[in-house]
Amino acid sequence: MNDPSLYQDGGALSPAEDASLTSEVTELCARLIRFDTSNYGGGDSRGEREAAEWTAGLLAESGYEPVVLEAAPGRASTVVRIPGEDRDAPALLVHGHLDVVPAEPADWSFDPFCGEIRDGAILGRGALDMKDMDAMMLAAARSWARRGVRPARDIVMAFVADEEDTGELGAGFLVDRHADLFEGVTTAIGESGGYSVHLPDSSRLYPIAVGERGSAWMDLTARGAAGHGSRPGTDNAVATLAATLAALSAHRWPVRIVPAVAALLEGLSARLGVTVDPADPASLAQLGEAAKLVEATVANTLNPTMLKAGYKHNVIPSEATAGVDGRILPGAEEDFFATVDALLGEKVSRSFHSFAAPVFADHTSAAFEEMAAALRRADPQALVLPFIMSGGTDAKAFARLGIQCYGFGPGLTPPGFDAWRYVHGVDEQVLVSSLEFGVRVLEDFLRTGTGANTATGIGTSTGTGPRNAVR
Repeated sequence: MNDPSLYQDGGALSPAEDASLTSEVTELCARLIRFDTSNYGGGDSRGEREAAEWTAGLLAESGYEPVVLEAAPGRASTVVRIPGEDRDAPALLVHGHLDVVPAEPADWSFDPFCGEIRDGAILGRGALDMKDMDAMMLAAARSWARRGVRPARDIVMAFVADEEDTGELGAGFLVDRHADLFEGVTTAIGESGGYSVHLPDSSRLYPIAVGERGSAWMDLTARGAAGHGSRPGTDNAVATLAATLAALSAHRWPVRIVPAVAALLEGLSARLGVTVDPADPASLAQLGEAAKLVEATVANTLNPTMLKAGYKHNVIPSEATAGVDGRILPGAEEDFFATVDALLGEKVSRSFHSFAAPVFADHTSAAFEEMAAALRRADPQALVLPFIMSGGTDAKAFARLGIQCYGFGPGLTPPGFDAWRYVHGVDEQVLVSSLEFGVRVLEDFLRTGTGANTATGIGTSTGTGPRNAVR
């Protein structure tokens, strides 16, 4: 595995160039982590402009022509187009976000923004989400410049702000105000996919994201009669809202298997020799770690997340509000909102805080097969299958341009390394060996992929509500 001889044709890496690539990607990731780019939401963030300018400087130093675009003071993104051998071929977008979720230093065993390389790992907030991918993108581009190599087609790289909030000051801004930067792009890759998942038979699955559930962040409002807390009340807004939230939480959404999830289940069942009932958690457990890829994507979900009512113990308020997080499978929007409205009844209204429709791409496309082939060249044992993400990324914004979006940020970790423990968690870190594997696979795919016939199968579900993407 990772034998440099696998990379010796078509302008690929020599052993010395491979060593340079893997060494640089480690240093780049560590340096990116040292930029505190915490995104607190609601427009409150730090460090994005500095990180974007540093990224642009590295690209310019390599002879490229990046642009830094600011959606609001300090909220900057960097975009660069790297010319390919065939300028008329469909272009590929590679997007990564520069912002990270906040970290509470008191909870960590090291400085969240130390960017230290210790015991085979790079430490700090963003190591897995997603400054590792940003570093891989930069390292691949700089390697091409050193070697005088051009990819098969134009590659557009976008290092964006604001993904960890609504995305409106990052990918949303670029799509709405600078769509010309993505002219000719038919396919995109971003975070959450291409990493290793260890199966019960000791084989390795590399899932590639071909879609995302839609995100419906809604505010629920119950209204009633205000009054003195000592008097009997029959029209209590707090009680009405509480009963409604209980009904929403108790609702069991029906299992709905979309084609990509069906392909995932079929592939896993064939590899492991098992029959899986996706509605039965005990049956799903036969898939080991891969059960997490399935369990959150076989149905819609809705969870209450915020509550607000009243201002004094002895005053019955006339209004109570709640925030809920709904996630919707591709093709299930109509059923989702009909169900929500039926459970709300007449006394509770809803409004969108933010809405982004589900997105999906073709898991039988040439682009998917090229990603799978790059993984198999690096790991001949790789089982590559599609999956649907339970959460959301900037793909929801780029899909508005008709771009077919995939999640592909390669990595290889040993059994027992729980990456999801660290994503948005405490003591986030990425293994150096995984980063080295990932940059080799990504560089290979970006350099050799042609994306032939990838303009078909583009899918963006429709829905009602504001366009800004949510996480």
